[in-house]
Amino acid sequence: MEQKKKVLFVATVVKTHINTFHLSFLKMFKEYGWEVHVAAKNDFVDEPCVIPNCDRHFDIDFARSPFSKSNIKAYKQLKQIIETKHYDIIHCHTPVAGVLTRLAARNVKGTTVIYTAHGFHFYKGAPLINWLIYYPVEHFCAKLTDKLITINQEDYNRAKSWSLRNNGKVYYVPGVGVDIEKIRSISINKEQKKNELGIPNDVKVLLSVGELNENKNHEIIIKTLSKLDNKDFVYLICGKGELKGYLQNLAQEIGIGDKVKFLGYRMDVLEICKIADLFIFPSKREGLPVSLIEAMACGVPCIASDVRGNRDLLSNDNLCKSNNEEEWKMLIEVFLDKKTKVIEPVVKYQLETIKAQMMKIYAI
Repeated sequence: MEQKKKVLFVATVVKTHINTFHLSFLKMFKEYGWEVHVAAKNDFVDEPCVIPNCDRHFDIDFARSPFSKSNIKAYKQLKQIIETKHYDIIHCHTPVAGVLTRLAARNVKGTTVIYTAHGFHFYKGAPLINWLIYYPVEHFCAKLTDKLITINQEDYNRAKSWSLRNNGKVYYVPGVGVDIEKIRSISINKEQKKNELGIPNDVKVLLSVGELNENKNHEIIIKTLSKLDNKDFVYLICGKGELKGYLQNLAQEIGIGDKVKFLGYRMDVLEICKIADLFIFPSKREGLPVSLIEAMACGVPCIASDVRGNRDLLSNDNLCKSNNEEEWKMLIEVFLDKKTKVIEPVVKYQLETIKAQMMKIYAI
């Protein structure tokens, strides 16, 4: 009997990465008869760690900080798994997991090592320290990589000249894919959904989706909204993170505590998008943001920071050129005061299109 082929997916965490972005690809491998393993830190809290279409999960002691000592243990765990399980394909994601996996697999024969860069930490306009630390690491690790996938044009143009292992190749694949048709088919009662969230039916709904951290930059929007002349709005933020308390206190201190609702991690983000009048995405750094593509597919007018990834998705008129309150205020008022044409995502971001590209890269 022919032995099943095996694939290992690696990322820093399960719930907020593997289960958020890659379940379609785990399912794809299962449908082709592969044995599917996942190596990632269990970040579920007060609920079981469930990964659909995963035959085996290895709970790895990853830390997000590249300087954490726990990553030494994570490296050893990965090395032991990779050297004993004999994978046909290893596909790693996220910076820390991507580096440790490629180091752990560097001497393993017969395994295709793939890395998806979900936005390099070095980019046009990035702090010098990012270039000094992250560029040399990624450039070196490319030599331990058989296939390197970038998800935006800036990263692809930078990496396509790098030398990969075994004469490997750098690919441009625009994201992990979004089921645009499924999103468009979602139908909700807007008044009922607003009522469920405690929102009056006649107020404007502004929405941001993203972890409550410095990079997602919710602070600038909260500060900006306090300056709007028309306060007939509610600002919803879907996401959790270490800055929740700080952002809540900020909203209270500047007088809009009753206008900002922190909804936490939500399973109904797409339904919430359907009631939004404006989607705001102010990140300082992005790869190719899934939440922005989803909001566009929901038919919501979108504005975003003028950074890599966002530029791939939105026109110049929808981008805020500088991270200051006056710029954001003008852009928000323009999009709230007039009917704007929604720019819908094109077919290249459709899940089935991305899966077809990935099948060629996986060679299955």
